[in-house]
Amino acid sequence: MYYLIVFIVYLLRAFIAQGIAVVQNLHDMKKIHILALVVVVAAIGVILSLSMNTSTYAGFAEASKHPSREYHVIGTLAPGKPIEYDAMKDANSFTFYMLDSEGVEMKVRYSDTKPQDFEKLDQVVVIGKMNDDHFAAHKMNLKCPSKYNSEEVPEEYSNTKFVVKEVEN
Repeated sequence: MYYLIVFIVYLLRAFIAQGIAVVQNLHDMKKIHILALVVVVAAIGVILSLSMNTSTYAGFAEASKHPSREYHVIGTLAPGKPIEYDAMKDANSFTFYMLDSEGVEMKVRYSDTKPQDFEKLDQVVVIGKMNDDHFAAHKMNLKCPSKYNSEEVPEEYSNTKFVVKEVEN
């Protein structure tokens, strides 16, 4: 990542030096050259903006160390802890407690409506930043429990075996 940024800065310096000459000789340039220069500068801008807004997967402990960075935290709902949601008070905010993959418990404040059947989740990924006493999530990915459990297979299909056949060309 460091070398990519150094390379882009080097290219920008070269384009700025060329840009001064380009402005002086603008009437000699063809339209295709101007268009190519604009496309290259735009591509460099897109690469820089995408490289700066990346977030990583981590636990609450790592997120606490760097509160200004955005993180994806994977975990489960903390058992026995309340889920606070009052649609009359604020329909676009609710709070719950979550255990990350390392077992650290944290209060999570989500800035959107509470998903249906939220209490039945197997796993949740919250995306956001760490605040003083809670994790402020602006996005959430949910992993709902499977509705097809092996214990719930109807008896007439319990001994069914599936065979994979190869297809000949």
